[in-house]
Amino acid sequence: MTFRIGVIADTHGLLRPEAERCLAGVSHIVHAGDIGTQAVMDGLCRIAPVTAIRGNVDRGAWAERFPETRTLRLGGRCFYILHDLKELAVNPAELGIDVVVSGHSHRVRIETAEGVLYLNPGSAGKRRFKLPITLATLELDPSGPLRPVIHDLDQH
Repeated sequence: MTFRIGVIADTHGLLRPEAERCLAGVSHIVHAGDIGTQAVMDGLCRIAPVTAIRGNVDRGAWAERFPETRTLRLGGRCFYILHDLKELAVNPAELGIDVVVSGHSHRVRIETAEGVLYLNPGSAGKRRFKLPITLATLELDPSGPLRPVIHDLDQH
């Protein structure tokens, strides 16, 4: 059975209707930090269960419940979630991690190294510079390859 998850980051307090439509029907959502407000989490939680971590802009009482990193098992795969990939302090391949999800740079990244998928969905929040507004979905087939897809929300 294929398991589809949504991967979002850097919403900075803005949950776009295009993001909500794009995430409709996913089994789980991963938010890689810089959530911005509790209202964003409330909106995402109406779509699917959410696993989120705290980014550098997530301050205040509402954000304290979110850790800076999380390890999570979804669809038979192991995920490690952190905000800034430059702060990665573990060796994912040695730990049997399948996917490292990060945010912070606002730039999409899909790269595989040592059998580990590194996925940054880009930014789904307020536009920064001329970077696109994006999020990702990831198809998890227990017996097949990981299939990340980047969604440009300007096109939705």
